[in-house]
Amino acid sequence: LGVKMIPELKSADSQTVEAIFGSQQEYAQQLIDDYKDAGINPAELYPQSFNLADVDYWLQHEPEFGKQSVWLDGRFQNPQFRTDDSDSWSPSMDSLVERGVQFIAPPIWMLLASGERGIEPSHYALAARLAGLQIIPWTFERSPPLGAAKSWYYQSAENWVHREGDRYEVLHRLVEQVGIRAIFTDWAATTTFYANCMDLH
Repeated sequence: LGVKMIPELKSADSQTVEAIFGSQQEYAQQLIDDYKDAGINPAELYPQSFNLADVDYWLQHEPEFGKQSVWLDGRFQNPQFRTDDSDSWSPSMDSLVERGVQFIAPPIWMLLASGERGIEPSHYALAARLAGLQIIPWTFERSPPLGAAKSWYYQSAENWVHREGDRYEVLHRLVEQVGIRAIFTDWAATTTFYANCMDLH
């Protein structure tokens, strides 16, 4: 098809999954099988899931697809989680790499911090890169216009994000200082404009 694809294996209650697919593992397998049946090159597919067990399954049973699988990082749901405290991250960045994970996808705010002179990479972001993980944050333009209301996605940089144009500053810091591989967005025009201006491919 000439495009890269990043389908998400959506969460569902276990009873529904078992009734339709038989097990969570078979549900994860079905996603891969559908793309195999369509003749999709594994190099073009980045399957994603919030369930780390799904990523583990793909890595073990479908390594050609699994090596590009993306773990949607939901560690922030732990009330004890802090981006500046690696002891609050379970599993750790290093343990993710040890089990074969290469791509993680956290919300944007987990990658940023408000410094005295502007937006900075968070400790979480630096640790992820140091561990060798590739990062695909979400979601760039999901929230209302900046300045109209506080945004969950930009909460860690809210001291420096006040108007719509500040999105470009956020994106530039993510690219230049965090070193993201890609970014999820609900409106591709802004990110495409930035990528063209910066000659990114």
